[in-house]
Amino acid sequence: MGSDPKVRAGAVDVVRHWQDLGYLIIYITGRPDMQKQRVVSWLSQHNFPQGMIFFSDGLVHDPLRQKTIFLRNLMQECHIKICAAYGSMKDISVYSVLALSPSQIYIVGRPTKKYQAQCQFLSEGYAAHLASLEFSLHSRPKKNNSRMILRKGSFGLHSQPEFLRKRNHLRRTMSVQQPDPPSLNPKPERAQSQPESDKDHDRH
Repeated sequence: MGSDPKVRAGAVDVVRHWQDLGYLIIYITGRPDMQKQRVVSWLSQHNFPQGMIFFSDGLVHDPLRQKTIFLRNLMQECHIKICAAYGSMKDISVYSVLALSPSQIYIVGRPTKKYQAQCQFLSEGYAAHLASLEFSLHSRPKKNNSRMILRKGSFGLHSQPEFLRKRNHLRRTMSVQQPDPPSLNPKPERAQSQPESDKDHDRH
């Protein structure tokens, strides 16, 4: 909705840890697929590792149910075994229905007695969690390497997607700017080269 959510400290490093071990990264959200460009651009901007991304097909009334159905299909039809699942407290019910053990479910937030036996609360943050993962038996390298499917690295998108450019342009238009004083030694403007592929596209 035009906001830029902050990344929790250490979150990107945790995802990279699993990627470096050869695991397939799956991002799943109850957001509608019409927000795909914005979400992927946000992941790219904050250097999250590449992975498979799944959205709800349009607006849905029960996004948690959609998540459950989708992940169950991945497990049954694609024979994907979930090693570690992250989310907020609302995702505990999703992961529990999929028969994941509490040691596989990592939840960001303040621990509560109600859910204490159903998951691992990351109350000390992702940096502390990463340190424990590096010495844990749960984060051993995967035998079959997912890098054959997805390239290692971040999402390969432009640094500033279209919706961010429009938003910044709108901010510049709305803000009152004072003209800069004339410079005694004006710098020559740089000519920006246009790739040949773009020139051909413009001709057509």
